[in-house]
Amino acid sequence: MGTESSRKRRRYAAELKAQILAECDVPGASVAKVAMAHGINANIVHGWRKLRREAGAVTVSEQFVPVAVAPVAPRSVDERAIEVELRRGGITVKLSWPMSASMDLSAWMRELLR
Repeated sequence: MGTESSRKRRRYAAELKAQILAECDVPGASVAKVAMAHGINANIVHGWRKLRREAGAVTVSEQFVPVAVAPVAPRSVDERAIEVELRRGGITVKLSWPMSASMDLSAWMRELLR
């Protein structure tokens, strides 16, 4: 092996990292374009973003919307229902269909599974 100059890691100031991460957080911003504009490899910026997420420093602005839910009238003992549970991946849908409308349920299921 010859006398190759050893590569040294570049160090970036915390202020520059914060500025770049803020630019990446703008809706529609491309991490690759932001990194390129600063002369930094996009993988470096992705690493910073990952570290920030893992540190729990990511702030998400959450907005809660009030939802009015109508009270459900309790079923009488005489009224029987067909219980259906559909699962697909992480989604689960539970249905309670009145027995009196079983033909409607069969038509709905036929269309769903088509």
